[in-house]
Amino acid sequence: MFKKLSTFKVVYETKNFSKAAELLFVVQPTVSAQIKQLENELGTTLFIRNGRKEVLATPQADLLYQKTGNLLDDWEDLKFEIQNRKDKLTNCNIAASHTFSIYLLPDLIINLKQCFPNISFSIKMMNSLEVLNALEHHDIDFGFIEKPLSAKNIRRLPLFNDQLVLAGNPTIGPWLIREKTSGVYYYTQRYLEENDIQKETMTVQNNEIIIALLKKGFGCSIISQRAAKGLVYQKLSEKYSRQFYLIIREQDASSELTSVTQWIQKKSDFKTNSSKHISKADTALGNNRN
Repeated sequence: MFKKLSTFKVVYETKNFSKAAELLFVVQPTVSAQIKQLENELGTTLFIRNGRKEVLATPQADLLYQKTGNLLDDWEDLKFEIQNRKDKLTNCNIAASHTFSIYLLPDLIINLKQCFPNISFSIKMMNSLEVLNALEHHDIDFGFIEKPLSAKNIRRLPLFNDQLVLAGNPTIGPWLIREKTSGVYYYTQRYLEENDIQKETMTVQNNEIIIALLKKGFGCSIISQRAAKGLVYQKLSEKYSRQFYLIIREQDASSELTSVTQWIQKKSDFKTNSSKHISKADTALGNNRN
């Protein structure tokens, strides 16, 4: 049943049997057969096949998808718990936007591992919109974004501010800008419009590449002040100070993961702390909750 539900989840998200088969590393007839078996067991039609590549989800499929995410999460958690019963490990999948991943997440993970030694953390780096989508699709347990995105059943919790600066020589260019779904893209466009700047732009979908180009004296860009170490830059006004957010799903996290997110909210000053600053009391708190 869980295998068929997993197949259903991928078909629902791709709206395409062939694409689902590619993602699942099986042949397309296998996907079709599993969906047909699931439809027979439920006594309903889940997808309308109209001869085109894309299939349409029925209202029954919408309902099943809403419930399937939590069910599959619970199943994966149960499998992980059984497989790691000896060590009593809890798996925690985290995703964070680029700036947060590079300049804040390393210290945070060190601190979390000290406080929650029985939790196994895995990390992904994405842009803000991708982090939100991953959380909605139950691919991660919680995430960090630098853009005030929102979605149904998702809680967005502010952590702290991040000051943006203009690095490089804006009189020469080109302007190195992130993709539209990045948290800093909005601020870059705002600056260009407010200052009526018409110079050449170059889209770069990675902060580290932008920093590397700036260090070589190529281009200019609006970046986090945290990323500007060693670069010539000018600090922008307060309206170019953005917020970092923790995003979590409503009411479906395990008690262990809830303890982690509560700790993060309480210790939102970890941005200036190294792992050696974690107190024995904090470590004991994490151990007791596990």
